[in-house]
Amino acid sequence: MSDHLSKQFDLELENVRTRILQMGGLVERQLLAAVDAFSTGNLEEMQGVIDTDREVDSYEVGIDEDCTLLIARRQPTARDLRLVMAISRIVTDLERIGDKAAKIARMSLKLHQSGAQRIPRLSDVCHCGRLATDMLQGALDSLARMDIDGARKVIGADKTIDAAFNAILRQLITYMMEDPRTISEALDIIWIAKAIERVGDHATNIAENVIYIVSGIDIRHTAVAAQKADDA
Repeated sequence: MSDHLSKQFDLELENVRTRILQMGGLVERQLLAAVDAFSTGNLEEMQGVIDTDREVDSYEVGIDEDCTLLIARRQPTARDLRLVMAISRIVTDLERIGDKAAKIARMSLKLHQSGAQRIPRLSDVCHCGRLATDMLQGALDSLARMDIDGARKVIGADKTIDAAFNAILRQLITYMMEDPRTISEALDIIWIAKAIERVGDHATNIAENVIYIVSGIDIRHTAVAAQKADDA
């Protein structure tokens, strides 16, 4: 590859990296706003989160197209190819986190509009939301820095969110057993908590892809992934 083509390829690759981080920042703000709106009942904030989902989807389509063109025109190899492939996977995880944020906002809107609030807005849900946001921030930071150690910490943190979700589930089951009138509301809050728990899974996927980019080792769905988490 000539120096001119090489420099052009580097610019295109850097542009894709920049756009995925911009998308990540947008999704991070969307998630923060969704969790905040759940706790405060801010209807305008809930609607803003829902509306932002279209912008997130637009990023996904654009970055996917860029990755496809890069592979077709430049035929990258080694680490460059891993980067493009991993970004294509990361963009899917970010889009799904955006979907989860929008779901949290929609369910929060439904809860608020139903009027009958028999269950206090659980602080545990907000705590779980903060954990998920911290994981996403950590995953994006490890992507920006290509930091394997940071990625490992994100993977290890997923156990904490799983434990928090299980605690919320037990608490809500208790509410439903003690007062059947809370069942509908409790189920809506469970869906919100489950969406937050899934954000942690997607942040973990992003972190695993960072390890793949830097080391060339794909640790998804392997015992190695569990070991990485234990070591974090």
